[in-house]
Amino acid sequence: MTTATQHEQLFKLPDLGEGLTDAEIVEWKVAVGDTVTIDQIVVEVETAKAAVEVPVPYAGTVLRLHAEAGTALGVGEPLITVGAGVPAPGPADAPDATPDASAERYREEERAGSGNVLIGYGTGHEPAPRRRRRRAGAATAIPVPLVEAAPAIEVAPAIEPRAPRVISPLVRRMARDHGIDLTALAPSGPAGVVLRRDVERAVAQHAPATTEPAPVPRPEPTPMSRPEPASDGPVRIPLRGVRKAVADKLSRSRTEIPDATTWVDVDATGLLQAKKALEAAEPGRRVGLLALFARICVAGLRRYPELNSAVDTERREILRYDEVHLGFAAQTERGLVVPVVRDAHRLTTVQLAAELARLTELARTGSLPPDRLTGGTFTLNNYGVFGVDGSTPIINHPEAALLGVGRIVDKPWVVDGALTVRKVTQLSLSFDHRVCDGGVAGGFLRFVADCVERPAILLADV
Repeated sequence: MTTATQHEQLFKLPDLGEGLTDAEIVEWKVAVGDTVTIDQIVVEVETAKAAVEVPVPYAGTVLRLHAEAGTALGVGEPLITVGAGVPAPGPADAPDATPDASAERYREEERAGSGNVLIGYGTGHEPAPRRRRRRAGAATAIPVPLVEAAPAIEVAPAIEPRAPRVISPLVRRMARDHGIDLTALAPSGPAGVVLRRDVERAVAQHAPATTEPAPVPRPEPTPMSRPEPASDGPVRIPLRGVRKAVADKLSRSRTEIPDATTWVDVDATGLLQAKKALEAAEPGRRVGLLALFARICVAGLRRYPELNSAVDTERREILRYDEVHLGFAAQTERGLVVPVVRDAHRLTTVQLAAELARLTELARTGSLPPDRLTGGTFTLNNYGVFGVDGSTPIINHPEAALLGVGRIVDKPWVVDGALTVRKVTQLSLSFDHRVCDGGVAGGFLRFVADCVERPAILLADV
C-alpha cells in the first residue's frame, strides 16, 4: 500500500549564472495552496541581464511565497516553500544515475556547450531561453539544480507511463518554440532524460518546425514595480535590472578609464555603393551598413591591435587579445544591451551580417544567452539610427575602445576640386589612453575612414 510523506521543502533563489547575485520578483505563477510538479515554472524574476522563468525542483503544495512581486532577492535567499504530500518514487522509478550526479552532468554540459543540451540564456546559437515571458517580451529559462527528493518509499507500479524527464529548461523551451510534445519523445539520455538531440530529431521530422512562435503579450507591470511619487517631491525610480547594470558599468568606465575621443567626417558614398553591389550580386541577400562597419573595424584592429585590449588594474598589465569579439550596441524595450559577435575576425562580411541580424532579434525578444552579453573586446555603436550626427561615447568597460557612427546625410563635399553633394557621416573613436596614444587612435580612425570612402582598400587584407 502506498504511503505519503508530508514535510516542508524550502527552495531558495538559485545561482542565475554570469556572476549575477540578485534578482527582482516580477510575477508569481502560483499562489499559496496551489499544487506544483517538478520543473514547473513558479516565478518570473528579472536580473541585470534578462527576465528569467524559474522552475521549482519539488512537487507538492505551495505553503509559502517568501517575497512579493517587486521585491529584490539575493541568490540563496528563500523563494518558495513546498509541502510534499505525494508518494515518493520507489525502486522501480530509480534512475540509472543519482539525481545529483545527473543534474551536475547536465549543468556541466550546458556550461561547456555540449551537443546534448541547448546552451542557455546564454549564447551560442539560439541559446537563450525564450525564455520566459519577460517584461519586454519573452523571458529566460535557467537551469535549476535538481534537489534530492524525499527518502524513497516503496510504491506500487504506476499504471500510466511516467512523462519524460527534462533537466534543462532550455531544452523544454526549444520544444515549446517548435511545437514539440515532450511526452511523445523517446528519451535518449540516462535515467530517461530528454536531451537536445531528441528535440532536434523531432524538429527535423516536422516541416512546420521553422514556424516562429507566437509573440507572448507583455504582462502589465505589478503595482510594486511602478515608480511611486514621493509626497511633494520628484518621482523616485529605483535603479534595477538592466538600468542598474548599465549604470554600474558606465560609472565604472568613467571612474577607471582615462578616455579620450577623436572624430572625423567621412564621405560614405562609396560604402553605400558597395552595399548595393553586394546585395545585387545575390538577390535576396541583405548586407546592412552595420555589417560593413563591423568588417572594417575587424580589419582596423588587425592593423592596430593595441585597441583590441583591456587593462588589468590590479596587476597593472595590458591584456592584448588575438581574437576579436565584436560588441554592438542594441536598443531594446528593456534598455541598452551590447550583444557580442564571437570570433568576428573569422567571419565573412555576409556571415557578419547574418550574425548581427540574429543577435539583434534575440536582443529585442529578450532571448540573448548570457555569454553573448559579455566577453567583448571592442564595441561598435551606430547611434546614427537615432538621427544624431556625433557623440562622445563611453567605453564599454573593460574594453579599451569604442567606435561610434553618426547618421548618413547629404552634405556639400569637395571631390577632385569640385563641390558636389555626397553622403557624409561622422565617426567618433573613444579610446583608453592607457593602452595607446593619439597616434595609434588616429591611425585606426583614419584607416576606418579611408575604408568607408574607398571600400576597395579592404581587398588588401583578403
